[in-house]
Amino acid sequence: MIFGKFERMTAGRYLRAKRKEGFISVITAFAFTGIALGVATLIIVMSVMNGFREELLGRILGMNGHIGIVAPNGYPFNNYKEAIKEINEISNVKTVVPMIENQLLITSGKSAEGAMVRGITKEDLLKKRAMAEAVKNIDMKYFEGDSVILGIRLARKMGITEGDKITLLSPNGKVTAFGSVPRMKSYQVVGLFDSGMYEYDSNFVFMPLEAAQVYFGLKGVVTHIDVTIDDDKFLKSVKDSLEHSIGSNAYIYDWKQSNSAFFNALEVERNVMFIILTLIIVVAAFNIITGLIMLVKDKSRDVAVLRTMGATKGMIMRIFFMDGAFIGVVGTLLGLVLGVLFCENIETIRQGLQAILGRDLFSAEIYFLSKLPAKIDTTEVLSVVVISIILSFSATLYPSWRASKTDPVEALRYE
Repeated sequence: MIFGKFERMTAGRYLRAKRKEGFISVITAFAFTGIALGVATLIIVMSVMNGFREELLGRILGMNGHIGIVAPNGYPFNNYKEAIKEINEISNVKTVVPMIENQLLITSGKSAEGAMVRGITKEDLLKKRAMAEAVKNIDMKYFEGDSVILGIRLARKMGITEGDKITLLSPNGKVTAFGSVPRMKSYQVVGLFDSGMYEYDSNFVFMPLEAAQVYFGLKGVVTHIDVTIDDDKFLKSVKDSLEHSIGSNAYIYDWKQSNSAFFNALEVERNVMFIILTLIIVVAAFNIITGLIMLVKDKSRDVAVLRTMGATKGMIMRIFFMDGAFIGVVGTLLGLVLGVLFCENIETIRQGLQAILGRDLFSAEIYFLSKLPAKIDTTEVLSVVVISIILSFSATLYPSWRASKTDPVEALRYE
């Protein structure tokens, strides 16, 4: 066994400081607390970053496909049904959804808001996982004819409820002898969807594809084709196949291109936060060094007595190494437990703090999501634990080595 019974007993006694050694005990407590809080904070922040990225990606891909296809120069697809058949034959393609998408002005009473109107069939709307979840409380049999489904936050802004009527206003209307006349038409709101993502809930309006074709004067055609694949790892191969099949007849883009700036910024922020929060553990490790050096100085006479009784330098070094390692390991494990428990209950904690403080701590307008997400990555958590233990062990080496170098004669002479 590397650590003998004598070394373990002696190390345990040194950790239980007497009243006159209270200051050393306080420093040890600070080091222990610092390690625990550093590990817990790092786990929490990294888990929130992971959850934030996964939630955003899931909702983006739940509303939009992995790949989008639009006709060049804004012209609609006249032969979209044939194109859909060809795309469905490509390996790893899950769903292909034709749609019409345009930005319009919505009016209701004295309220007016700009919104993205998307024409899509009922069946295709329910194919999208996020949308199927968002409209689960809506009776979709009414989603036909001159009907629309509004985002819940858009409806709240405009004071609209289910059953109300809204008017869609498009500047690209009919051309007459007196100029262009804006296109206007009224639709009944048959439901309010809640996707949990602010950008969609406050900007999107869905209407049946046939109604959209009539409103925009695009009978039998669509403006967009949305492609969802089995797994994101097949993105490049499917996109290459589409480009080879379609050629220059359409513009093809993927979700990474349309959201690259946002996700790149999120990744940079995640890496920077990891480095900054690791410094908390480094500072706590320095507290271990300080506490052990003071303990070595305070126990120099004890060390000298032990040396004269036959204790080797290695035994003395292992005694103080065990003291520092105990602080690091137990502090790390406590931080691990705190971090995991916090992540598992993070939304409940947020709601509780909001109730106490009376403030919104996670504004959907700023963070795009209505709930605070957290996803624990086991590999990442293990990395944090290993880094913490390595730093703690490293912090014990110098004080332990210094204790082993204590000269018994010199130590006893000045006592």
